[in-house]
Amino acid sequence: MTSTTSIPLATLAGLLADSTRARFCLALLDGRAWTAGELARHAGVAASTASDHLSQLVEGGLLAEERQGRHRYLRLAGPHVAQLIEDLTAHAEAAAQPPTLRAASVAKAMAVARTCYDHLAGRLGVTITDALTARGLLRQDAGFALSDEGLAWFEAELRVPLPPPSGRRPLARPCLDWTERRHHLAGTAGAVLCTTALERGWVSRIGSGRALRVTEAGREAMAGLGLGDPTRVR
Repeated sequence: MTSTTSIPLATLAGLLADSTRARFCLALLDGRAWTAGELARHAGVAASTASDHLSQLVEGGLLAEERQGRHRYLRLAGPHVAQLIEDLTAHAEAAAQPPTLRAASVAKAMAVARTCYDHLAGRLGVTITDALTARGLLRQDAGFALSDEGLAWFEAELRVPLPPPSGRRPLARPCLDWTERRHHLAGTAGAVLCTTALERGWVSRIGSGRALRVTEAGREAMAGLGLGDPTRVR
């Protein structure tokens, strides 16, 4: 598999220039693995067409694949690819307007709360990031970094200790939110928060896409943990 950092810029741009391949990458920003058939139906293309496009994305290092029996599962090749897609989306969506009522509804839900690969984004993600920063748990004055109090908060209050630091992924990093035009929390800490919110029922998925709905249990939990004003996330 080829790393996105080792292929020519024009080649990388070409991979994402096709609308079908772009739709595949955007769908996979939900952090889950999709079958080739699911992606084909999502993009409205034939299975053979999807297969050709997916092979190009795998060969280009943007997607990773796994085969189980007759099924071919695809996911983004890693957080670095998710960040690339999200950053490009932030630029591309700046002047875009939803063309239909359904698209407008989806866009509104996505703006409130959504997954960005494996972390929380939209108004929800920014609200939580602001709250962590205001409490001194997250520092943004010299890049994104959890303070000692922040590290302790995950274990003592959230009751989910963070894994040891790894050279492959930082504990905390900023990710530009394309709807809020501000940064939300990504990295290992962001992924832990997102997984916890889904497993504890603080958020639920809306349909099969990336949009999330904050539940009443989630609003109570956010308020109790000091994760921002839950009334903002509506």
